[in-house]
Amino acid sequence: MEAAFHTLEGVNEVISGYTGGEKENPTYEEVSSGTTGHYEAIQVTYDPNKISYQKLLDFYWQHIDPLDPNGQFADQGPQYRTAIFYHDEEQKKLAEESKEKLEQSNRFNKPIATQILPAKEFYKAEGYHQDYYLKQSEAFERYKKGSGREEGLKELWD
Repeated sequence: MEAAFHTLEGVNEVISGYTGGEKENPTYEEVSSGTTGHYEAIQVTYDPNKISYQKLLDFYWQHIDPLDPNGQFADQGPQYRTAIFYHDEEQKKLAEESKEKLEQSNRFNKPIATQILPAKEFYKAEGYHQDYYLKQSEAFERYKKGSGREEGLKELWD
């Protein structure tokens, strides 16, 4: 998700990290165990004069499998579930409306599994996770193809 959001005009920063759980300052190994309650997540900072929150939501939906309650493609486990973490009531309202619109579109014959949750403390992931798609571009491209993500997104959204 970090790579995808970096492409958007008006997005100033995308940070990889962990949120949603109770463990303070979790490590990648702890979150990967699936026992912390944390999601692997990104924190997006954007300029609302250049891109709206609604556009970010629309973009998000197109880059996930909103139907899988257990993760994303080859990445399965509680840390890989999808969620939108809102910071205020306006974000909550827009996120819930966008989810409802997607549900009512009849595009899918399964329920939307993505949760809309209040933001909790966001913990920045270790340095080697930041800009991974740039630092380890070959490994990242192999992952995208090998995980089924590319094909899965095409099947869901094309």
